Amino acid sequence: QVQLVESGGGLVQAGGSLRLSCAASGTILTITNMAWYRQAPGKQRELVAGINDGGSANYADSVKGRFTISRDNAKNTVYLQMNSLKPEDTGVYLCCVRATDWRSPLRDYWGQGTQVTVSS
Repeated sequence: QVQLVESGGGLVQAGGSLRLSCAASGTILTITNMAWYRQAPGKQRELVAGINDGGSANYADSVKGRFTISRDNAKNTVYLQMNSLKPEDTGVYLCCVRATDWRSPLRDYWGQGTQVTVSS
């Protein structure tokens, strides 16, 4: 089993910054992709940023140039540095890790989410 613990969310003014962290623990054998999604009320969950095991990252068009995703493989942790935040960035940010453990095949594990609120 794999558990994800997210942290770093909060309330920030427009133009400010936040850094989200997501640490994976448990009977992990391999982690491939790690990603951050967000969901606002009445909207579909969307991919914000993803990073593969080779370090290649991709971003939603709306956050390119403002957000940076990174990972620390030794700590099984993925980060999302969010700069120049806008009110439209407000939502619940969820960590997703694609991993295997000793019993399960490759599957996606989700964190419970951390709230990010950007005030104008």
